[in-house]
Amino acid sequence: RKEFVDLYLNYVFDESIRKPFEDFMQGFLRGCPARRWKMFLPVELQIVLQGHSIIDWHLLEKNVTYSQYKKLDRTIRNFWTVFHKLPEEKKKMFLAFLSGSDRIPGYGLENFTFRIEDPHVENPDEVDLFANTCFRTLFLPR
Repeated sequence: RKEFVDLYLNYVFDESIRKPFEDFMQGFLRGCPARRWKMFLPVELQIVLQGHSIIDWHLLEKNVTYSQYKKLDRTIRNFWTVFHKLPEEKKKMFLAFLSGSDRIPGYGLENFTFRIEDPHVENPDEVDLFANTCFRTLFLPR
């Protein structure tokens, strides 16, 4: 039995995926030459490729710049009050809405900034919140 289990596990976890993995590795190395990736530890490489998943939301708030708003404007204070009460999942959904990803890029949260701007619309109550993901700008009606 032990020999059967060992052979079966070897087939499932090694032999059966060998060809697909080799194909993936060949394609990956074509776009990302291995000698450049060898400087990273596995955990560092994961952060470079996937970004940071643990986020200090208060630091994110400190990195925001405002256009046509001031940090102490009522709309901004209300926005951050509501934002900090959201569950983690909803905050990450907001980050994806704002930037296109629910993770912070590998260069770190200290360098991740976004802007909150007043869209100057005639009737703010009839306008939805919208964002420009390329420039990480949130258009927040008053």
